[in-house]
Order: sequence, then structure tokens, then C-alpha cells
Amino acid sequence: MRWLTLISYGLLSFISTVASAKTAWTPSVPRVHDDTFTPTHVLRISRKEFCVGGIIRYTTLINDSLPGPELHLPEGEVVWIRVYNDMHNANLTMHWHGLAQAAAPFSDGTPMASQWPIPPQYYFDYELRMPKGTAGTYYYHSHVDFQTSTANGPLIVDDPPDRRLPYPVDGDRVIHISELFYETDSEVVAGLRAAPFRWSGEAGGFLINGDTISVYRVVDPGSSKLTVIEIDPGKWYRFRFIGAMALSYVAIAFEDHPDLEVIEVDGGYTKPYSTPLLQIGSGQRFSALFKAKTCDELRRTGMLDYYIQVEPRDRPSNVVSYAVLRYRNTCGIGGNPYVSTTAVPSKRPINLPPTIDGFLDYRLEPLFPNNFPTADQVTRRVMVYAQQQVDSYVLWTDNDVSWVDAHPLPMQTSPTEPYLVALYKNASQYLPNYEASIANHGIDPRTKTYPAKIGEVIEIVFQQVGSRNVDKWWAGGLDTHPWHAHGSHIYDIGGGPGVFHPDIAERQLKGTHPIRRDTSMLFRYTKRVQENQPWGWRAWRLRVEDAGVWMIHCHTLQHMVMGMQTVWVFGDVEDIMKARYPDVSGYLEYEGSVNGNATHAPEVVHFFEWEDEEDDEEEAEAEAEAEAEAEDAA
Repeated sequence: MRWLTLISYGLLSFISTVASAKTAWTPSVPRVHDDTFTPTHVLRISRKEFCVGGIIRYTTLINDSLPGPELHLPEGEVVWIRVYNDMHNANLTMHWHGLAQAAAPFSDGTPMASQWPIPPQYYFDYELRMPKGTAGTYYYHSHVDFQTSTANGPLIVDDPPDRRLPYPVDGDRVIHISELFYETDSEVVAGLRAAPFRWSGEAGGFLINGDTISVYRVVDPGSSKLTVIEIDPGKWYRFRFIGAMALSYVAIAFEDHPDLEVIEVDGGYTKPYSTPLLQIGSGQRFSALFKAKTCDELRRTGMLDYYIQVEPRDRPSNVVSYAVLRYRNTCGIGGNPYVSTTAVPSKRPINLPPTIDGFLDYRLEPLFPNNFPTADQVTRRVMVYAQQQVDSYVLWTDNDVSWVDAHPLPMQTSPTEPYLVALYKNASQYLPNYEASIANHGIDPRTKTYPAKIGEVIEIVFQQVGSRNVDKWWAGGLDTHPWHAHGSHIYDIGGGPGVFHPDIAERQLKGTHPIRRDTSMLFRYTKRVQENQPWGWRAWRLRVEDAGVWMIHCHTLQHMVMGMQTVWVFGDVEDIMKARYPDVSGYLEYEGSVNGNATHAPEVVHFFEWEDEEDDEEEAEAEAEAEAEAEDAA
């Protein structure tokens, strides 16, 4: 009978092997993220009554906090971030600001451009892999409506532990700046989309790491307070500034600490540049070296507390907010060296200048060579004319197109399904016509998208135009706009007042070394010009290398709600889909199987593992071909 046992055992082994071969996971098959899967980070987004700045506001929160938790991600490793939409009546996405090139397909977080939004009571697993050289300062935020004003948090890509840091410091501090509005997210959006138009109002305070003393009537004294940032005497620090504002362009400085050395902008190291203050737009990030006072210097002042002061620029509001920079008392300083954290100073401790137009333009240089494309490498220029148009509704337009991701008003454009999804479905109505776009300021007149070919070097110029107003009450009005690019970082080649002219731009650029960044400012330079008069420009250069569907938009949230967004399609269908992508059907429908909920685990493609396997197969095929050729030659 032993032979029968052996046959039976062998048969069972064969059956088991066949079954395993048929059920073993491969990267081309979606994986079920059930209880056996553990994401790297978990973010839960909810709405609830929240005490902040002395008021109680129905607020969109991440993990019940404002801002959301500080995330630290490594270079080179795949990370999974699970995002729960615990809201009951609102969609959600999460965008990894400045890291779009690190996101897998469908993970950039742009609703109706790269993915369907996460439905209420569902969750989505975002896949990211930070390329080498992306260590720096970023943040993450919702990309739906006005949720971003509070649903955001710091994100730091850490330098590898074995890397020699270009700027070694004793400590690292984050200064995360956002704004407090009295109206809820839904009320703000409803007003901006109403006829007659109802403005959101200016911010009632700047939240520094989540705290402020606002101008609103105090109903919750416990939340009306200043953030305290502690440091030690005599040490060097890296302060990471994150501009998470919804509306305002801000100036920030430290009381009696006038020396900041900028060393990083938007995730890229720069050569040191000294400045007494920073101006920061929504979406921008800076790192600056900060030398703490010594014990002798502190004894001379008799102070351990110094104010950090934040003010708006190019806004009608004059609200000023503060935080406290506090030295740990390791010097034995007596008396009362502290300031109150429940009251603002009776007079401004810092006299900040008015708006510095073109702040740091042409002054910053990359720390490492960055392959900047010269003018003779530019293949074409795309002009984007940005203008406010007021009729029954108030819209912001780019080349006369006002784009929103949902619920378009008359004269606005919105797709019925995400562009990337449509490309996977082979929906030809969403394929932009490259030739037609060339004859139309770079925008395809049918799809309202901006196509570009892989390998192109394009120059994008944002030219602001005085507002068009049917009743002339604000005809010719201008504003200051932080323009943000998803996908690859751009080379910022400066800006100026008046009308863009390539000769002027090239003359201003001469002798400089532009940095790469993802957000830069289109200044207004003056409040008002003639109706339809061009005034103020900002220019970028971009190497078109990352295939995909990418947003380029003003990062002022109110302006986004009002349509100041553009969609760019880099590469053709084969470039974007890479022709052999695995089964992505779960990504192609709203509430598709890629979304999990209380009863259903998501079915998720591991894109980076699949790409690694594809690369390995291609290398193996290339090696086999080389060996065959060598044998033939022999």
C-alpha cells in the first residue's frame, strides 16, 4: 500500500501545485486588502463641531485634529496610505501636494481628472513611492471644494539616514499656516456659486500649527490661544514653513530674529539665501536655517519668548496673527521672561513691509544641477490668459474656460467622468486633439484640455487680464494667484508687471539659475487696470516627461471653486496607459471595487510592484536577446 500512499501524496502535491499556480497572486491581478493588509498610514476624514480660535465651527477634520497628523515618508519605498471618508454627504480625495510624480495611477487625488472621488462611508488606499532626491517639505490635503481649508496636514519626505545632509542642524520645526473662516465649507461654496454672488469673507485669523486668537466673538476661550514652538539656546534649526492657506498670500517673520537662510523650496534644496522675512502663497513651502540666540544674548534681553507674526498681503483684511517662539530656560534666566499665550500683543512687535512683488524671483539657485532647459530648447509656448468674468455669476477663467470638477454653473466646464478613467475606457470623446490645441492657445477646443507630447519642452505663461464685468463695478480688477502644477516640478523663470514679452523675460533671466518648484506666484502689481487689459505675468518651463492627466490651477480655494483650473494630458494613450497595465476595472466606476467599506474589502492593483516585475521581465528579455545574438555571432 506504500506505493498507493506515495501516488496519493504525489497526486495531492501536484493538485496543490496547480491550485497554487492558479491562485497565487501576481502584480497583474488586483489584491484584496482585507484584514491581512496593513497600510503604512491611516487617515480618517470627518466633519464635526470643533473648537478652534475661540469659536465652534462645523469643520472637516483629519483624525479629529487640525491640522492633520504630520506624516513622515521615506525615499524609494512604496507606502500605502488608507484614507477613510467618514463624512455622510460629501465626496473626498486626498492629494499629496508636490509629490504627484510619486503617486501611482489614480492616486494623485484630483477628482474628475485622475480618479473618481471616494464616496461617503468608503475608503481608498493610495499608493506612493517617493523617487530618489525628493526629500523635503510637502503637505497633503483634500482636493474637493472648500474641505482643503482645514483637511490638510504636514508631509515630510525624510533624507535617508546614510545620506550626508547638505545642511546639518540640531533640530527640525514645522510652521504650518492655515486660515480660519467662520462659515462652514458648504456655506462658502454655496455663496461662491450663487447668483447673486456671496463672498466667503476674509479669514478671521491665521492658524499656526492649528491655533490662533481670531477676530471672531469668543465662545470657547479654551481654544483661543497661541501655539508655542520650543527651541534650545545656541542651536541651529531647520524651520519648515508650509503655506496651507485657503485664500491669503502672507508675510511671516520672527521678533528680534532677522536672519533666515532659505535652503529649500517646494521639496528641492537651494543654495543659502538670507532674508529677514518670508512671503508665502497657498501651496508653497520653504525651509530656512535659524540660529537660536545664545544664553548671553538671552540674558541681555531678559526674554525667553518672542512672537512669530503673520499678516496677509494683497488682501483687504488687516488681521494679524501670532505664535510664540519659546526658549527652554536652560540659562537660568529669572523674572518673568514669558508672554501670554491667551492674548495678542497690544501693538505689533514687527514692522513688516508691504507686499514685495516678485519676492525672491531670480535670487534663488538650486544646490545641485537641475538640467534647466534654455530658450533654444523650448519647443513651443502656451499662453494662459487668466481673468475674472462677472455676469449673473462670478467666475474665474483661463483662456475663457472655467473648469470645475462637479456641478458646473452655466458657462463652466466639467467632465462626466475622470479624464484618466475615460482614457482607460477608450472613450474617444476625451482624447484631446494636439493639432487643434496648437491653433487655440494650447487648449483643445473640444475636450478643454491641454495636450503635450512626451519629450517636448514647453513654456507656460500665465498672463493676468483685467476683469470683465457687465455692470462695471469691478471692471479691470486684478488679484494675486499662487499657480500650482501637478506632476513634474516646473522651472520657474520669473514674472513681472504689464504684458509678457519673451525678450524681456529672457533679459531678466540672464545670468540666473532657475529652481524647480511646484507653486509660484502670479502677482497683481496693482489693484486695478482697464477692463480686458493684460497686466502681470508668470512664466514656467517644463520638460514633458511624466505621462498622465495632470492639473495646473490657481491654489486659492475660492478661485478653484469659481473655475480657475486647467487639465493637461501629457503623452498619448499608449504613454499614459503603458499599453499593458493590469486589470484596473475597479478604478473605472464611481463606488468601484477599489473602494472599501464596512462590508467590502477593496480590490487594489499594486502598480509599483507590477512595474518592477515588468522592468525585470524586460531586462531578462534583453539579456536573452543579447545572449542569442552572441551565440549567433560565435
